[in-house]
Formats: sequence, structure tokens, C-alpha cells
Amino acid sequence: MKKIFLSLSLAFALNFSVVFAQENTMAEIDSTSLKNWYHQNYEKTGVYGVGTDDAIDFVKSKGLKPSTIIVGVIDSGVQIDHPDLKNNIWVNPKEKPNNKKDDDKNGYADDVHGWDFIGGKDGKDVNQDTMEATRVVVKYENLFEGTDASANQANITKYPNEYQEYKRAKLVYDSKLKATEKGLNNIQENQKQIGQMVSTLRMALGNKTITEENAQNIANSGIKKYIMMLAEDESVKGKTIDEFEKIALAQLKEGLDYFGNQEKYMLNKDFDPRNIVGDNYADLTQKYYGNHEVEGPDALHGTHVSGIIAAERNNHIGMDGIAGDVAKIMVVRAVPDGDERDKDIANAIFYAVDNGAKIINMSFGKSFSPNKERVWEAMKYAESKGVLMVHAAGNDNKNLDLTFNYPTNYKDGEKTSFVNNWITVGASTRYNDKLKASFSNYGQKVDIFAPGLEIYSTITKSGYKFLQGTSMASPVVAGCAALLWAYFPNLTAVEVKDILIKTSNKNTDPLLLDEDADTTFDKLSVSGGVVDVYKAVKYAYENYASKARN
Repeated sequence: MKKIFLSLSLAFALNFSVVFAQENTMAEIDSTSLKNWYHQNYEKTGVYGVGTDDAIDFVKSKGLKPSTIIVGVIDSGVQIDHPDLKNNIWVNPKEKPNNKKDDDKNGYADDVHGWDFIGGKDGKDVNQDTMEATRVVVKYENLFEGTDASANQANITKYPNEYQEYKRAKLVYDSKLKATEKGLNNIQENQKQIGQMVSTLRMALGNKTITEENAQNIANSGIKKYIMMLAEDESVKGKTIDEFEKIALAQLKEGLDYFGNQEKYMLNKDFDPRNIVGDNYADLTQKYYGNHEVEGPDALHGTHVSGIIAAERNNHIGMDGIAGDVAKIMVVRAVPDGDERDKDIANAIFYAVDNGAKIINMSFGKSFSPNKERVWEAMKYAESKGVLMVHAAGNDNKNLDLTFNYPTNYKDGEKTSFVNNWITVGASTRYNDKLKASFSNYGQKVDIFAPGLEIYSTITKSGYKFLQGTSMASPVVAGCAALLWAYFPNLTAVEVKDILIKTSNKNTDPLLLDEDADTTFDKLSVSGGVVDVYKAVKYAYENYASKARN
């Protein structure tokens, strides 16, 4: 599931306690610096950025010339004509656009910029889908909880593994349904409060805007404090009360859409959009289905991910991608609003590898994977072809040593990775005293952390937005890998991974993960640190100079 986490203190001010309001503190920083914070050099600033600009300056100072790195982005789709991305979208050199022919004979007609594995031949696309937990419950509930009690017991005895999976899925499903109902109730309560809140603010401020200066003249200490808190939020600072009301209502609508879609689609046992795709879903070996329209109905998530990796650099618009000078984005659409399906993910990996991707970014995940063996086949194939895979650790604030997050490079119950070309990424922040993002998963099945909070990047409708999540941290690492590999193209995928892990910036500050678990940041991942591409290219130059492109 692609999970977007918005960072808005206004949500906090509204008592808007939805699951995607994970972080709501913004330190004092100007808007330009905030938009670029994750590019900062830790050695110079003390902020755990990745040192993008200094990395580029370093390789150029050594006279190195980059090669082009194709990065496959398996996601919800990408706005390929976004002004900050259009020049860095992969173009299939052997395919002629829109002639309805498979010119390069790869099995996919008109795949000029990639492929859509959740679309139909008629051009229609899957937008929403169910959670995998919902699909597991639907598959087994009649088998284990049908009307015949004796038959149920017999099936439990006959299929013990399936029964355990069903019980776990039912627990997840029921918990999610309860949380969704609570979230909708909270939003509905906030809707009732907005009118009263806006009326109070209007009486206090009149026609004045929301600023700390204007708050100083308010006699009521409670309202004064409240307005000062609002003034700290960049989204409403300096706005009129009318503008504030529009922003507040828009945020509530986001929450309504989020929980509403969960109720209507993700948790709806009767919903199944697979007929749109038109494949034989039971045939896991089937590869050639879908369509060539790579944006799809909701490409916000994939566009944001792509911008972090490859938004054009130094074009004086929007923002700069980490590898915006060297990377081309191959779009592989396979992730709906809901949980991705194993068959589609496996095929997306096969497609990206076969069509030249050196790196694959995967900013999605789920707790169940009924056909994980097929995904593992694809992962082994990518390993055999020397492709690096980068995956988001997930946003549940859980120890991955004790829980499930698929796809994974660890087979169930095993502690040793079965592929060596895989990097799992947790999310870090720009706050040294809270370096682990509160939502990020962690543990010894996480390889490294990367900036994933308050990340500014491209979105649909040619726009830009701050988003947060391990979905954002994963493309940071993918971008760092692309930048490193572009200048040292003779490195192997394993060497690229090893360099990024070795050169990460360590931190031993104490952390409180929950009421019972004190630890330090360096124990939350294999590397114990945050990725730093500046240190990575320096290390590569000092230790792998023969693998550079001069």
C-alpha cells in the first residue's frame, strides 16, 4: 500500500487525530531551506542530510563524467509531463509511440515510458483496491467460520497454516475497521467544531492575518496562545480567517477521503476491481497484460517519489532531485490505493529488469503476501542481473524483526537475507534529538535510514508538496545509489549497497521507542546510520577508483 503521511501542525491545532498526521513540529527554518533540507551536508551543518551538492562537486572536481542510470519506479504512476520531470523520464529507444505495435518485441506494445500492470487493454485503470488482509479474510472465512461448525473444525485441522494466516488477517482487518470508524467519527466531530472555531478567531482578529504580531494584542490568553500556535504553521501563517477556514476544510476533506476510501474499498469484502485488468489472476506466470498509460488516475505518490530521485537539477523551478543530472525514471504502475498484488509486483520487477533498470524503487508494502514466492522469484532474477532494489521499511513504528512487511528479502522465520541486492530503508528527520521519524519501522531487517519527514517534491497537476513517510526515504536512497553508480558504473549492486551502508552517518543518541523500550539510534538498523552520498562518493573514489568513469 502506498502510504502518504502529511506533516501539518494545523491538523494538530484542529485536534485532527488521523493516522497520517504523524509529525506536527516544525523547527524555525526559512521555506527555501526547508524545501532543500535533505540535501544538506552533515559535516557542514550537523543536519542529517545526504550531502547532494557536495557529492556532485566532489566527483566533478576529480574530472569524473557520469553515465545515465535508469531507475524503475514501481508505484501508483507518474505525471511524465511534469515540468520538473519530463526531461528525465525514460524513453524506450526501440518502441514507436502509439502505433499499437510491440516494436521491440518485449511483449508490451507502445511501452514508451514504462508499463501499467493494473490497467486493462481498453485503457481503464484500477485506482482503488482492497487490503491484502481483506482478501485473505474473504478467501478463508467460509472455510473456517462457515455455518457448519463441524466442517469448520475439520478444515482447521486439515489446513493449520492457512488457519493461522486467516486468524492474523482477521485480527488486522477488525483492527483496521475499528480505526477507520474512529477516524471518520473524529473528522465529523471536527467538522462541527470548525464553524465555532472560525467565528472565535474572526472575533479576535477581525480582518487581521494570522501572525505572532497580531496575536500579541489579544487579551484572552487561551485564544492568543492558539493563534500563536497557528502562526507557526507555514500553511496558514499570514493567512486571513477566510483563507484559514478553506485550508482547514480542505484538510478535513483529505481525512474524509482517506478513511472513506478505506471503508468503501480497502475493507469492503464485496469489492473486487480485478476484472478491469482482464488477466487470468490465478495464473501467476502470466506476464503480458495491462496497458501503456503510465500515469493512471492518481499519480501523486509516484510523482512525489520520482521527483526525489530525478527532478531536474538547476532549472530554477520547484526542487532538485538527488540524481536529477544522471537518472531517468522508468515508470512501472502496479500500486493502487489499497494493497498491491503479488502477481503485479513480480511482473513489475521482471519488466524493469528486462528493460534496462539498474535500480528499482519500491515505496509500498503490506502485512500479507499470499504469493510471496513469485515475488521472491522476481527478486532473485533481479539479483542475477545485477539490479539494486530499494524498499520502504513501512510506517507502523514497529520492529521488523518481530512483524511482517512484504515484499521482504527475508523468508518467513529466517534471519539471513536470501538476496544481496536489496536495501530496506527507514525514515529519519532533520531533528537530531528525534532522528528516527516517529512512524518509521526499524530493526535489524532495516538496512539504513534516510530523510523521510518534511520532504518537498513534485506532485500531479505540475505541483509540489511536502509529504512524509518511508515512501519518501526509499527514493532518497535510490537517488543516492543512482548518483554514486553514475560516476562509478563498474561497481556491482552489492558494492553500491555496501558503500552506502559503510558511509552512513552514525548516531548514538538515546531514543524512547515506546514506554518499555529504550535504545539508541545506531541499533535501529544494520548500518546504524543515515545515508550520506557525499561520503559515499568520496569512499568510492578512494577505494574503487578503477571502477569510475573518467
